[in-house]
Amino acid sequence: MGKDIRTEAVKEMFKAILTLKNEEECFAFFEDVCTVNELLTLAQRYEVAKMLTEGHTYLEVAEETGASTATISRVNRSLNYGGGKGYEIVFGRLKGDKEDKG
Repeated sequence: MGKDIRTEAVKEMFKAILTLKNEEECFAFFEDVCTVNELLTLAQRYEVAKMLTEGHTYLEVAEETGASTATISRVNRSLNYGGGKGYEIVFGRLKGDKEDKG
């Protein structure tokens, strides 16, 4: 079993993230908290998850995102067998926002 992420430090960080009000504030905060590579890795995993939920193949995802097959497999495992709930929440809300605007 992996480490428990529900520590007080993680909870405090999440509270801090929830105070951010716009994209510029997000850029400012995450540029301070993450290295460029860490942030790009998180963004890549998000893009991989998005493409997989849209039905793209591993090959398409790899070509589009540059992610390794190991990364794609890890994200896919999370979507299908792990938590995946976080992705579902975000994708559902973003879809709802697009439908409301469009």
